Amino acid sequence: MASLLEPESPSPSIYIPEEWSEAADSIAYDSVTSPPPIALICGAKNSGKTTFSRYLLNVLLQRYRKVAYLDTDVGQPEFTPPGFVSLTLVDKLTPDLTIPCLKTPERCFFFGDVSSKRDPTAYSNAVFTLCDYYRKDYCLSSKNENPTKTELPLVVNTPGWVKGVGYDILVDMLKYIVPTHVVKINISAESKNLPAGAFWLDEDCDKMVNLIEINSARQDSYNRSVLVQKDARLLRDLRLMAYFRQCFPSNLNITTIKELAHALASHSPYEVPLSSIKIRHLHCQVPSSEIYFSLNATIVGLAVSSEDSENLPLCVGLGIVRGIDTFKGLLYVITPVPQSTLEKVDLLLQGFIQIPTCLLQVQGCISPYMSANVFSTS
Repeated sequence: MASLLEPESPSPSIYIPEEWSEAADSIAYDSVTSPPPIALICGAKNSGKTTFSRYLLNVLLQRYRKVAYLDTDVGQPEFTPPGFVSLTLVDKLTPDLTIPCLKTPERCFFFGDVSSKRDPTAYSNAVFTLCDYYRKDYCLSSKNENPTKTELPLVVNTPGWVKGVGYDILVDMLKYIVPTHVVKINISAESKNLPAGAFWLDEDCDKMVNLIEINSARQDSYNRSVLVQKDARLLRDLRLMAYFRQCFPSNLNITTIKELAHALASHSPYEVPLSSIKIRHLHCQVPSSEIYFSLNATIVGLAVSSEDSENLPLCVGLGIVRGIDTFKGLLYVITPVPQSTLEKVDLLLQGFIQIPTCLLQVQGCISPYMSANVFSTS
């Protein structure tokens, strides 16, 4: 894992099965006069949900100027580092369906974990709040509403946890979002698939829904790979490293993980007055005497609290807590978030998103983020 940069030029065209192409075309073009489609993609792990979602985005962008993308997969998000639930507006085609890319979301919440298991209620609230925001800003609720309002189609990508509580969360999501199209991707292991039919609807429900069932496509007849399978933890680490690479100018020669580790370890952090921020621990409780110990050398969500969203503060990015000096009342943070935005941050959210181990292994320093000269406990 020596290389950091993702390839700049597109890889050979990924193979898209005919039924995938037909499914995407039906979502984008079948209902010409109706409101823009709301398509939710669901299925078991490694079924190809993300690949299909990227392809569907491209198809929709051939008809619409912009497409909204609601990413509910906190473990393998499309446009953000792991741990986020986000709504992103996409206005450019993805040239290579195998390569994810970071984008600044329209709005996002930091859940702070790679699975919704720790707090399904908080997770669902974040998803529903983003759905409400989409409806308010990008859907016409009535004919009398402002006709100049721009309506956008919505693609909803979901996690691959579709059994037990994960299944219940997905059902609640489907009932709340009320998509116009549901794409259900099946894999060869039938026991891992979702139930047949419109499984989320009650028997006496007469709602019309466009349910599209397609098969996962691993290879075509020429054995060309359809899905790029990588270790989930590795993908998360790569995404985090790509995010913090943004701390530096793009023309700076940082092409390997080792170079990034050294650059971050020597990067000048922002100084944040402790008096100007609050600290919230997600999914756990920390004694007040241990708060600073728990924060040091961790990744935190940088959030802006508001009276309207006390429990769901908007997040503007991630930061690495480089150290804390309680004598000076300062906290040192490394982040690509611009200073003008960082000045609005008044809340740090600590979850379970960890600094990639390879960034801590800087030669000549046991841990570059545990410096005794900036951290004190008295």
